Amino acid sequence: MEPKVLSIILGGGKGTRLYPLTKERSKPAVPFGGNHRIVDIPISNCINSGYKKIYLLTQFNSASLHLHIANAYNFDRFSLGFVEILAAEQTLEHSGWYEGTADAVRKNFCHFETQRPTHYIILSGDQLYRMDLKKYMDKHIESGADITIATTAVSREDASGFGIMKINKNSRITAFMEKPAPDLDISDWKIPTDMQDSVPEGKEYLASMGIYIFNAEAMRECLNNNYMDFGKEIIPDAIKNYKVNSYVYNGYWEDIGTIRSFYNANIDLASIKPQFNFYDEERPIYTHPRNLPPSKINNATMEASLACEGCVISNAKISKSVIGIRSIIRDGTTLDGVICMGSDYYETEEDHHEADSQGIPHIGIGKNCHIANTIIDKNARIGANCRIGVDGKTYEDGEHGENGEFYSTDGIIVIRKNAIIPPGTVI
Repeated sequence: MEPKVLSIILGGGKGTRLYPLTKERSKPAVPFGGNHRIVDIPISNCINSGYKKIYLLTQFNSASLHLHIANAYNFDRFSLGFVEILAAEQTLEHSGWYEGTADAVRKNFCHFETQRPTHYIILSGDQLYRMDLKKYMDKHIESGADITIATTAVSREDASGFGIMKINKNSRITAFMEKPAPDLDISDWKIPTDMQDSVPEGKEYLASMGIYIFNAEAMRECLNNNYMDFGKEIIPDAIKNYKVNSYVYNGYWEDIGTIRSFYNANIDLASIKPQFNFYDEERPIYTHPRNLPPSKINNATMEASLACEGCVISNAKISKSVIGIRSIIRDGTTLDGVICMGSDYYETEEDHHEADSQGIPHIGIGKNCHIANTIIDKNARIGANCRIGVDGKTYEDGEHGENGEFYSTDGIIVIRKNAIIPPGTVI
């Protein structure tokens, strides 16, 4: 009998580590790879695995996410599939915000149980990976486990940033440790010797990926308490009382929850052999189909870069960059290591006249600009002859500019959504 699987994607909290990209949108709604959103990754993994009953839990800045989901995921009436957002709501039983990942699931359990699932898959909304969730589910059922945690092998150095699992030769998780200190001896937590051939060399510890499968009854029982978080509370407690197994995933997996990791993951997409491959026709990454025209390239030089649909690029030099939808890049501009998210709309002639009358640049990047190591959020207006990220200027992390037009963190400049950067600006 085929399991009845319900997928739950955790949309995350305020997304402070991705600020200012999350100032006006939730973390799952942040544009990724030019024409996708981060949330398209876990949703596509579910759909490609045949699991089409998907709930997305979020509570902060959800308007953009609602619009994207409504435009992108419409199943036919015969598939019985859906992608539905459950934002925090007030009821007679509870009136507060989600206080953690487990609390979010608990407060929506009444919605989930109406689907009468036999199993739940809990997924994160801010990770980059491509996983066959059916294979994961099959392994869970075969093992007879109550809960299975997806894990990935990491080095001792990286282990300090994750929840680490100790397993026996049968893949049963026997202990859990949250972010062990770098100087702590955890040598007895290494992957069993007879299993080390199946993981990359030098990666001897198993880290939780924050992706879980629960039998329905185990989920109900594990949430019958006041615990707020899966990783810190629910899972450590469950290991003591349930059969909890590890599913070792050896593919590419990246947490893109910080500006630096987000930047690196995007730029890598444009490399010759990217670690994450969008070019898979059998297991595509779905998104909102916009029916935009092809990009128009007028005498431009592009190297190791992506250009999405609807762009107009004129006499520019672009390297190691991702150019998002409807991007306008004007004559003489050089981009090196730039993520340009593009625009939500094209300006009309009337819009141009209005911008000229106000003395502000048109949407896009003006003539003769030189920009490097920068993320340009949507609808930004960058005037001619600007130099951004190329003159060795350093900034403390935080907002800068008269009106906070840009933000710096970890050596990356972020031009804010709808920002206006006057001609000749040097950042």
